Amino acid sequence: MRRVYMDANATTPLLPEVMEAMRPYWMEHFGNASSIHQHGQRARTAVDQARDVLAEFFGCHPAEVVFTSGGTEGDNTALFGLLHPGDHLITTSIEHSAVLAAADRLARDGVSTTRVDPQPNGLIDPMDILRAIRPETRLISVMLANNETGVVQPVEEIGRIAAQTGVFFHIDAVQGAGKVPIDVQKIGCHVLTISGHKMHAPKGVGAMYVRKGTPLDPMFVGGSHERRRRAGTENVPAIVGLAKATEAAMHSLDSGVLHRLAGLRDRLEAGILEQIPGTGVNGAGVPRAANTTNIWFDQLEGEALVIALDLKGISVSGGSACHSGATEPSHVLMAMGLDKTRARASLRFSLLKTATDADIDYVLDVLPAAVERLRELAPAPDPIPDTSVPALAEAAG
Repeated sequence: MRRVYMDANATTPLLPEVMEAMRPYWMEHFGNASSIHQHGQRARTAVDQARDVLAEFFGCHPAEVVFTSGGTEGDNTALFGLLHPGDHLITTSIEHSAVLAAADRLARDGVSTTRVDPQPNGLIDPMDILRAIRPETRLISVMLANNETGVVQPVEEIGRIAAQTGVFFHIDAVQGAGKVPIDVQKIGCHVLTISGHKMHAPKGVGAMYVRKGTPLDPMFVGGSHERRRRAGTENVPAIVGLAKATEAAMHSLDSGVLHRLAGLRDRLEAGILEQIPGTGVNGAGVPRAANTTNIWFDQLEGEALVIALDLKGISVSGGSACHSGATEPSHVLMAMGLDKTRARASLRFSLLKTATDADIDYVLDVLPAAVERLRELAPAPDPIPDTSVPALAEAAG
């Protein structure tokens, strides 16, 4: 059976060149990067070279790059490392659970949170951020690109607000990295986090930009690794892989790959909306990550359609992979104003950079019949009662 993977926002496969770059650091060059002998120094050189690549990617100094285990650690570090009892956090209601759950835990320690809702198109209004600022506000945390809709937030405008009001600014760039240009100087953030496995690097590795002078308390303490900002022996193979994948991401940003990908995404959307009635795009009409679309299909359950498509060889998602199996509808779509029924009937299609026209053709060939079949199986909606006077009189006998 032909298989088409359209769940890149959940995870991505290693690029062959990433695997090859990592291979020597599992076997021949296995040293601890903190050791002073030749084995250790070879590993240290690899980490330093990787740090240079990430610094170029972020637009910062290499000393401002911190390697982590991924996006959740980075997001948690930004919040737990900057906020203290009595502080106020401003975030949004469409953030990843790595931010929202951290905010919930911080509430137990006396940190209050304002969650700004998006507009119906998924965009956060920077003026809503400004209006939420209080004297005790210490941190603003806003994602770069939403993991479910792909909507790209106006982070530069929010960064200017943070600078003008003297508030720290954190960006979760996990879904934006490699899809949206990143320049931490233009954005004006103090902390920015990415995750390797969303951009063809291995799982279990990520990186943070931490602006020089930012008083970020480390999550992990122990050794002096990462300039005492993240204790623990460096995962050298994964760090090397992250750097190689980052080089590929920078190339795709400059080479027109994303323009081609956006064209495929748009053709997929247009084909679905043309062929299948009762459909629409969540987050349409605003800037989005080139690979992502989120579409609602009325009169069916999204989970059933995910399963039906999987049986036909197509991998898609009902939303964030971190919430797979959840019975509640997407908090992102609900915050955008969708009711529970339509939120549950929405699917995310997120394309790999290797997606082809043939992949789009296959999905557009299979999807209409799958939707029609599920709608046929769905129970008919309850009839609207006739409340006219004759009908009521007849019912009363």
